[in-house]
Amino acid sequence: MRAVAKKGFLEWLTSESPDILCLQETKARPSQLPPNIRRIDGYYSYFSAAERKGYSGVALYSKVQPQEVRYGFGINRFDHEGRILIAFFDHFVLFNIYFPNGNSSDERLQYKMDFYGAFLEYTQELRQEGYSVVVCGDLNTAHKAIDIARPKQNEKRSGFLPVEREWIDKFLSHGFLDTFRLFNEEEGNYTWWDLKTRARDRNVGWRLDYFFVSADLKQGVKEAFILSEVTGSDHCPVGLELDS
Repeated sequence: MRAVAKKGFLEWLTSESPDILCLQETKARPSQLPPNIRRIDGYYSYFSAAERKGYSGVALYSKVQPQEVRYGFGINRFDHEGRILIAFFDHFVLFNIYFPNGNSSDERLQYKMDFYGAFLEYTQELRQEGYSVVVCGDLNTAHKAIDIARPKQNEKRSGFLPVEREWIDKFLSHGFLDTFRLFNEEEGNYTWWDLKTRARDRNVGWRLDYFFVSADLKQGVKEAFILSEVTGSDHCPVGLELDS
């Protein structure tokens, strides 16, 4: 986040003027951010930072003040990595989540799957309480072959493992919708590209970033999109227009 602040972030935000902006992998505590990024005119701001410096982290900017903001699932094993912000608005609960990456070891893959499980359980509890749910985040998994440029070469790599992809199927079966796929079933739509290999130049990417909504919000979904032309990171923004 400190790096992107030097790459026109405020100018982009002013131009796009989203009602709500969710950021993942901020790698900064609020105290490390410049004042004009920590508090942006016209927005309420919220940050969840990892105990480990320079790691993980999420941020939320909203023109409307949430009724409540939670900073985790209430499970220290997951909450201490600063991956979770849960904001309660009038018509929905918004999850801004940076899901774990399972590439580094079998232990981290298991951590990722356990995190997925805790997240699903939390959303189901809210649904049972009558809340509508919106989920925004870097899921660190490409769901289907259509969501990755080279599926065969990556089928044994975390991020495209059968167990990870099956979990997304399970999540959707619990009454959630992948909003982008409501409008676009085409290949070649990605949100992350490897910087080292200049993969973005060749559009050799992965769709790792999603907006999901609970099925009761489907009629309010007016548009879901990927802003692939926006640079400054190895990810690009994704967007949702919701009439709630």
